[in-house]
Amino acid sequence: MSDVEKRSASGDSSQNANHVETLDGLPPDPDANLSLEEKDRIDRKLIRKLDWILIPWLCILYLLAFLDRTNIGNAKVAGFAQDLHLKLPDQYNETLTIFFISYSLFEPLTNVLLKKLRPSVFIPIIMILWGASMTGMGFVYNYSGIMAARWFLGLAEAGLFPGINYYLSCWYRRSEFGVRAAIFFSAAALSGSFGGLLAAAIELMDGIGGRPGWAWIFILEGLLTVVFGFASFWMVHDFPDQARFLSPEDRIRVVRRLKLDQQSSAEHEEWKISYLIAGLKDWKMWLGMVIYMGCDMPLYAFSLFLPSIIQELGWTTSTIRSQLLSVPPYAAAAILTVIIGFVADRTRQRGLCNIIVSLVGITGFVMLLASTDPRVKYAGTFLGALGIYPCISNTITWMANNTEGVYKRGVVLGFVIGWGNLNGIVSSNIYFSPPRYLEGHGVIIAYMTLFLFGGSLLMTTLLRIENKKRRQGERDHLIEGKSAAEIEALGDGKPGFIYTV
Repeated sequence: MSDVEKRSASGDSSQNANHVETLDGLPPDPDANLSLEEKDRIDRKLIRKLDWILIPWLCILYLLAFLDRTNIGNAKVAGFAQDLHLKLPDQYNETLTIFFISYSLFEPLTNVLLKKLRPSVFIPIIMILWGASMTGMGFVYNYSGIMAARWFLGLAEAGLFPGINYYLSCWYRRSEFGVRAAIFFSAAALSGSFGGLLAAAIELMDGIGGRPGWAWIFILEGLLTVVFGFASFWMVHDFPDQARFLSPEDRIRVVRRLKLDQQSSAEHEEWKISYLIAGLKDWKMWLGMVIYMGCDMPLYAFSLFLPSIIQELGWTTSTIRSQLLSVPPYAAAAILTVIIGFVADRTRQRGLCNIIVSLVGITGFVMLLASTDPRVKYAGTFLGALGIYPCISNTITWMANNTEGVYKRGVVLGFVIGWGNLNGIVSSNIYFSPPRYLEGHGVIIAYMTLFLFGGSLLMTTLLRIENKKRRQGERDHLIEGKSAAEIEALGDGKPGFIYTV
């Protein structure tokens, strides 16, 4: 393994700059005549610019997405199921299930569409479509109407989460991506807090225009998404080599940063079926799917049923107070999500972060399962949220870090996230026996123990073994007799590509 490969894998850009001649297709350095201090200053300024232009808007979009897919839990507490004469719990759970079916079926395809249509076109279109579906949910009168609206909501939302994670991975180095993905995903936790507050306020509109309070939750939140969807035609930017907010020199700088980080994410690739085959043959994708299902199913179960769990604690019969009590656990989860993202970026120990955080969540659900004391159970909701949310962004970042190639990464993230969301079908059907919900809590504990904790332990162990082999030169035979272009095409199979553990 060459020096430049080792340095690239560690993300040391200043040292890489002195060894760029060994990297294929690296554009000329626009700052070649500057000192290292001046280059570092320009690099920091560029990252700040990317952060302020890309991250805040994407956070808002995901906050709206998660708000729209989970606000049905707030609507249920407000009388939604009774007004539509749904048979509880079966028909209500079916309205949750159908969302995940359409969401999961179309999710693996969306990253390819994102690449072909461009982010500035694809993301606004799907936002407008799911905002219209959400608004329509406020005007349904029966079971079939809500089922149709939830199907189209899942279909339209399928592209946002995998698309934005893939999109961000095409802008940042592997050592920078985690905290950005964590900040982005913390919007999901914030949507829980924001959703509870917003639902409590909107319910006061009960009776206005002849619509119940729960209907106004859907209508107003859906219209808000449509407005932001139209604004996204101007606020969402394309990939680095096409981004209009960057100068030509800054575009080159972003491309160089990614190339020096052993990434080809900034390059144009044409879709080939070989990228799909490469993803399907990669064991990391399949194990990543196992890990992700271990945190994604609990995420949706928690988000969809937390208002009901709190209502069953017996503290209050007030619907509004139940909505408000769901706010603090989400707020705590948002803070820890960002902290874990920062720690994992600095230490590159993503597997260890998953293992430790999952144990916190398992403890929380054991408290919910075993105790009848409302105070203990409410404390358990905090630990449950703290153990789920950070693992979502950390796992996605882990998979993106260890998958090289534009389309292959898109395929892998699509399958991992799609499979995780397919397990939302499970989350929709396990909370059916109030007030203790023993089956629901038990299934979540099993998922987090076997798939999240166990899968993360296995993944980090296997990656450490592979890295050791690569450092000892046991994979060098893979590049013997190959040209620079052929070596580059190996992606994360290159002997010099060191995995994030």
